[in-house]
Parts: sequence; C-alpha cells; structure tokens
Amino acid sequence: MTDRNPTVVFVEPEKPIIEDRPVPCPADHELLIRTQTTLISTGTELTVLRGKYPEGSHWADYGKLPFLPGYDNVGVVVDAGKAISRAWIGRRVATYGTHAAYVTFDGGLARPIHRAIADEEAVFVSISDIVMNGVRRAGVRWGDSVVVYGLGLLGQLTVQLCRFCGAWPVFGVDVADSRLDYLPKRPGIVPVNPAREDVSSVVKAATNERMADVVFEVTGDPELIVKEFEVLRRQGKFVVLSSPRGKTLFDFHDLCNAPSYDIIGVHAMSAPTVPTLENPWTAKRHSELFFDLVADGELSVKSLISHRESFREAANLYHMLLADRSRAMGVVMDWTDRPSLE
Repeated sequence: MTDRNPTVVFVEPEKPIIEDRPVPCPADHELLIRTQTTLISTGTELTVLRGKYPEGSHWADYGKLPFLPGYDNVGVVVDAGKAISRAWIGRRVATYGTHAAYVTFDGGLARPIHRAIADEEAVFVSISDIVMNGVRRAGVRWGDSVVVYGLGLLGQLTVQLCRFCGAWPVFGVDVADSRLDYLPKRPGIVPVNPAREDVSSVVKAATNERMADVVFEVTGDPELIVKEFEVLRRQGKFVVLSSPRGKTLFDFHDLCNAPSYDIIGVHAMSAPTVPTLENPWTAKRHSELFFDLVADGELSVKSLISHRESFREAANLYHMLLADRSRAMGVVMDWTDRPSLE
C-alpha cells in the first residue's frame, strides 16, 4: 500500500497534526474502509489532547501520546480480508474508526447503514450508541422527570432520547447559552442555565416538589458531581454518562446509603457484545434503531452540526476547541478530497 493516508495524530499535549501514514492492509477478519466523514468527540478527544489527567488513572493509560483520535467514522468498504465476504465491498458502513483517510475495522463490528441518511447524520451513531445504552441502563420510563447536566453532544442526544421515551419534563442544564440554544423547542424540554437560575428550585417547581426521577451526569467535571445529586428524589437514579476527568470526594452515606440512590455507570463497552433474551440491545442493534429514527425524522442530529470542514483543517479545529469548546457542537470533518489509492 502507499503512504498516502492522511491521519490525525496527537503528537504531544495540545499539538494535533496531519501525518501521512501507510494505508493499512486488512487482516483476515477486517474491512478496509475509505473514509467519507468523521465526527470529533469534543469530550474524549480534548481530554487526551490536553494530556492533563491523574497519574495512574485509566485516562493516563488510555491517552498515551502519540495518540490516534476518533471513534466516529463513516466510509465505504474498498477491500476485505480473507475471512470476510467480498459482498462487503462498496457498502457504506459506520465504525469506531479513527480520523484517517483509510482505516481498517473488524467486519463483525462494522455497522451497515441500511437507510438513506446523509453521511454527516450517520456519523453520529457511535455517540448515539453510548447514549442509548445509558438511557436503557437507566430504565427511563414514560412520565419520569429527568435532569441532564452538560449539553455537549452526549447531553443533547440524552435529552432527545429521554423525551422520545416519554420522560416529562426533561431539563437540560448548562452554563453556556449557546448550548442551551441547541435544545429542541418543544413541550416537555426545559433549558436551565445554573449561572442565572437555581436548578433545584426550577426542578422542584416543575415537578410539584417530587424532584427528578433520573439525573444524567454528562459534564465530565468531577467537582460538579456532588451538587448534581441535589435535584434527585429519594431512591432515584444517578447515571454517570460522562467520563469524569479525575476524582470526586464522595460521601456514600449521604449520597447513596441514606437516600438509597441507584448509581449507574455507562460506557460504550458496557453494552452486551451478543444479544441475549434478557438483553438483546447490543451496540449494533442500537445502531440500527438510530439509523431508523434519523431516517424517519424522530431524532434530529443534523441540527447539532456547528462546523463542517475538510480534514485538512483538523489542527485549526482542535485549537479552536481547546480555546473554547462551547463555541462548537457537532464538528464534522469531510474526507472526500483524500488521496486516491491508485
């Protein structure tokens, strides 16, 4: 293969570059994918790019530099390994592939895009997988009151999917008005800016003092977590959908034992890898549902796109996000002007 494979690399803290690397060869069970579109995960990727996490933590192990970022990739299969059917070639797929012109990925985990939706919509599927798993693990039900702290991409989709499940009301909480403005303008969705309003008072008034049945932590800020419990009713559910960057001082008596809260962790890897009768909702099945909801107009992701740029602008995009990520929401990179394999 040639060396004409532009790839985003974090070479050191706060230094993203585009580096030409060899086009990878697919292993026996892998697909070679020509990337069309990728989406920047402004939470995970910026955490790694800053490189400021506790020594010995999972972050320190995961985010070793140089680092190849990205896990939201949509492209077209151009080759397949020996153990993969050639029928894959030419199919449009979504994967956890990185930001690169050509990527390889396990054929058993690639998700065919079976509905006629745009690449820039389909590329949200990996983010949606995480949120769908979180909403399902939380057991959000019709009529539940839900508070979502943090309105980046995960938080925005959490609000939409909880409301789709019948939750009422759903409060979206963020200190950035620019993020609050992305919330759907529809009944049952309540924007709250804690810089101007007391979140507990707003939730108390809107729920006839019952408070929230479910709280989603999606800020990633370990210092905010304890205060977020203030809006949760006794025996309510607290869901950590973010990946907090550091330790939280936590009193298990006050914040777990006495009020008998359910505290639920959510990660992309906590979805079942194979369907069972008890839990058939694998990431692949959630992906199918996501494509259907977007195609049928039940879930809006195109409205969350704030930036569309060529991959050649990657370094500038990351520096913009480092300066103030509240200026952006969905940051999509177009790879259609990548080098040809020929």
